Amino acid sequence: MIHAQLEPLAKQVYLPQFPVQKNRGQGIIEQKRADKKVAAYGAAAKGNTLLNFAGIKPDLLPFVCDAAPARQNKFLPGSHIPILALSVLMDFAPDYLLILPWNIAEEVREQNAALAARGTQFVTAVPHLTITSC
Repeated sequence: MIHAQLEPLAKQVYLPQFPVQKNRGQGIIEQKRADKKVAAYGAAAKGNTLLNFAGIKPDLLPFVCDAAPARQNKFLPGSHIPILALSVLMDFAPDYLLILPWNIAEEVREQNAALAARGTQFVTAVPHLTITSC
């Protein structure tokens, strides 16, 4: 019963914030089809909620990096996406880095300026889908 009450609210709140429309995770699916490499930054609960709602799994998002050693080498709940150390990002060199803790997006972009110099674009999904070079 609670699910039936919350699902319309969740669709109203989250669907407009992330390019999921009918196919959840459509933005990431399109980039994978275009052979683009996508990774994510930040294993915080708010981003995990978004990934789970959008149905994003490791086949679309191979890993999430997090600065907290206590979170590394574990998996996000629900999606089972691996959480890795930040050092992996430079070797992986993603085309797109999805910043899950959107409230610190500017700080994340600044800390990862070396990725931007290599061509990585930064994506935030909340409050609006935004793609920036740095």
